[in-house]
Amino acid sequence: MQDKTKILFFGDISGSLGRKAIKEMAPLWKKKYHPDIIIANVENLAHNKGITLKTMAEVAEAGVEIFTGGNHIWKKYEIDKIAKETEYKIAAPANDSRCPEKYMFQIIEIKGTKLAVINLNGQTFMDNETTLSNPFIKIDKLLSQIPKNTNIIIDIHAEATSDKRALGLYLDGRVSAVLGTHTHVPTADAQILEKGTGYLTDIGMVGAYPSVLGVSKEIIIEKFLTDSRIRHDLPITGQIEVNAVLLEIDNNTHKTTSIKSLREIIN
Repeated sequence: MQDKTKILFFGDISGSLGRKAIKEMAPLWKKKYHPDIIIANVENLAHNKGITLKTMAEVAEAGVEIFTGGNHIWKKYEIDKIAKETEYKIAAPANDSRCPEKYMFQIIEIKGTKLAVINLNGQTFMDNETTLSNPFIKIDKLLSQIPKNTNIIIDIHAEATSDKRALGLYLDGRVSAVLGTHTHVPTADAQILEKGTGYLTDIGMVGAYPSVLGVSKEIIIEKFLTDSRIRHDLPITGQIEVNAVLLEIDNNTHKTTSIKSLREIIN
């Protein structure tokens, strides 16, 4: 068993530009940082809402091995169908009543050490709140199902920073890392909490730059000016921002020993 596990985790991949960036940056950062595994949030993979078999194949071929979800994971291709037809290791929001048992969490062995990845949805301000149970209560139940001596990463997909922060502090010392997704804006608070859990409020997205949540900025600005209904059109050319987090976890204590945000703008 090796002493540490190094993990590269990309934030929400948004549309075709996000997929393009993953195909370029995942191999480059793998060569530069030598992660043992690459993880990515894919709930916005197919035109910013949901996943398809084609878009999943693109990021899998780029080197992503575990995929996490969020409130839009249920759009487009039926998640139950994907669970039956593929072997993709998807951790969908476990506290959503629509989550298949197969996707409650994912466990993979890396050089003699197990890694578990769990995805939860926050409840505050979320558009699928009617299908959600309390993530704090749900995680307590899930952790009892995870084998001992396992590194555990939580992707908390939430709108409110308070949801993420509170969950991080609640789980401090009980899991290896709590990483936030969903807002598409990277936060500057990568840290190791008092009892050894790595924490970041939001990794940020992989998508169009500049944009608003990956959507063309002109469209969103017009919405705020007119309060009108809009179509979420995504740019298909131009610059792309790439946000990820690099973690090192001690395989004996299962605590984070290093956490660093990564960010790059590419053409």
